[in-house]
Amino acid sequence: MRLRQIEVFHAVYTNGSMTNAAAKLNVSQPSVSKVLAHAEQQLGYRLFDRVKGKLIPTPEAHQLFSHVRTVFEDVDRLRHVAVNLKASSAGRIRVASTPAFGLEILPRAVTTFREKHSDAIFDIETLHLDEIHHALQESRIDIGLAFDPSARPGIERKRLAKARFFVLAHSTSEFGNKTTLTFDDLKGRPFIGLNSRSPLGQALSKYLDASELAPNVVAWTETYHIAKALVASGAGITITDEITARSSIGGDVGMWPLEPVINFDIALLQLSDSPLSLATKRFKQHLGKTVRDMLKS
Repeated sequence: MRLRQIEVFHAVYTNGSMTNAAAKLNVSQPSVSKVLAHAEQQLGYRLFDRVKGKLIPTPEAHQLFSHVRTVFEDVDRLRHVAVNLKASSAGRIRVASTPAFGLEILPRAVTTFREKHSDAIFDIETLHLDEIHHALQESRIDIGLAFDPSARPGIERKRLAKARFFVLAHSTSEFGNKTTLTFDDLKGRPFIGLNSRSPLGQALSKYLDASELAPNVVAWTETYHIAKALVASGAGITITDEITARSSIGGDVGMWPLEPVINFDIALLQLSDSPLSLATKRFKQHLGKTVRDMLKS
């Protein structure tokens, strides 16, 4: 099948009629009918039966569509890549981060970078890790910033810094004069948990299970700043990443390093075979320094 025949077959199959397919493709109905007839002639079997004015996919069409859908999605992704490559060559710095970095680290890095590079223009997105991987593969962004990202084919991972978990509580007097806290210190207290879909949530769940601590969970969240805001409002305590703990956003709360230390990487992601512009390379270095400076605060 030729690409145009695949496109027409996909449109007819998913829209249920020649008329709807023609409207979707912005062409005439006779044009759709002609392309479909040529496809059936070349294939040697019918793709649709005409029953009482309706198009009913044949068994062969159902089998074919499972493969056509994959091809169609690849072609659609190619279109996105082609459009996004134009944007990447226009001198913009396109960056995405997970939400924990998007509220303070990334805005701070962009602002201080532009103090020396006033002509820099940014496209900024806040995405979850899987979405960052997808945006890189589509060439929608140039670099991504995330906690402990897993290895992905075609995506380069560079560690910017190591961080650790902190315990956050509403009152600095809640744990007396302790300078660090253990899992045992958290027993029986209302607890805001991190959703285990995220890399840090998975790491934390692993250690909680190993400690045999059954926390008194009052809320689950996938966004670390929401966990901090819940602590600030008095809903309970939480264990969160060091960036969120040190952030000025989310309320004034007490913070204690968690013992034993659980380290994780803060990493920058980019496509392995796609060179970065000079401006993006400079911002990449600046972003790493901004992260490390915050961890020293």
